[in-house]
Amino acid sequence: MSRTGGATLLSLVETYFRGYLVQTRGASPHTIRAYRDTLRLLFKFLAERRGCVVAALGLDDLHVDAILAFLSHLEGVRGNSVASRNIRLAAIRSFFRHLVEHDLPRAGQYQRVLSLPNKRAHLGAAQYLEPQDVKLLLAQPDRSSAAGRRDHALMLFLYNTGARVSEALSVRVEHLSLTSPRHVRLFGKGSKERLCPLWRETAEALGELRTVHESRTDQRVFCNRAGAGLTRDGVAYLLRKYMASAARTSPGLRRRRISPHVLRHSCAVALLQAGVDITVIRDYLGHASIATTNRYVATNLQMKRDALEQFWSRSGLSSTHTRPWRPKPDVLSYLASV
Repeated sequence: MSRTGGATLLSLVETYFRGYLVQTRGASPHTIRAYRDTLRLLFKFLAERRGCVVAALGLDDLHVDAILAFLSHLEGVRGNSVASRNIRLAAIRSFFRHLVEHDLPRAGQYQRVLSLPNKRAHLGAAQYLEPQDVKLLLAQPDRSSAAGRRDHALMLFLYNTGARVSEALSVRVEHLSLTSPRHVRLFGKGSKERLCPLWRETAEALGELRTVHESRTDQRVFCNRAGAGLTRDGVAYLLRKYMASAARTSPGLRRRRISPHVLRHSCAVALLQAGVDITVIRDYLGHASIATTNRYVATNLQMKRDALEQFWSRSGLSSTHTRPWRPKPDVLSYLASV
């Protein structure tokens, strides 16, 4: 990439990833990949906009108008949601804070980018499955085959733990404790560690996997036939396949969208319905803020119905007479004459 002044775009990208993210922040591999993908998209967009190759870009190309055009491109051309657009902007801000510290002559240029606000996004209700729907979904894999046992164990694990798909796919054999007290060690955002209990059924399903009882302790638990770890896209494909199969038995499921995060939401709502305290659910799911967990309270329609019924009962507005009202014959005669 071209030189502009003392620093170059390439040198600052290298120091950002190798120095700042890895050494200073200790960012997780997932964060590093997400930020890398954002900058890759940004540089490709800027190069196409200028009609040059990426290597010809310089630091002067990183101005606020270019970033605004990129954000519009994400929504208008790539079809990203507002939430995804804001996530990309967060990664860009992180890189530009690094630029401000290491390229002072252009600090004003970078500060204008850092001042860009997030776009307000409408947060819809969390999508989740009721327990009976999850039970039907779990019954779909053919557990007589190794692949079916893996798929059943994976879906049961996601529902039991409420783990993010990245957390589940990172689990290694050494992170499992399948004897009492049964639990798994999960590593969430920012490499935050938490212990999550496992049902007996989940532990037994995991214990049947070849990766668990035949492999090294550093082996990933959920792998494909070649022994490599499953991918996020692979898990999403499996869930869609089994959801389509379950919909043959329960046609109402055809209207439901399924993703790994839907099972996380389903776990949270089931815990709420069981009367578990919201702060416990926050720690169970690894949420940084209770505000995130509170979303499930607003989502759960059954809890709202129960609350409304209790409110009506305690309000004293209910009639003490349970006999239904019946019109008198003279009223009916009058109505007939109208």
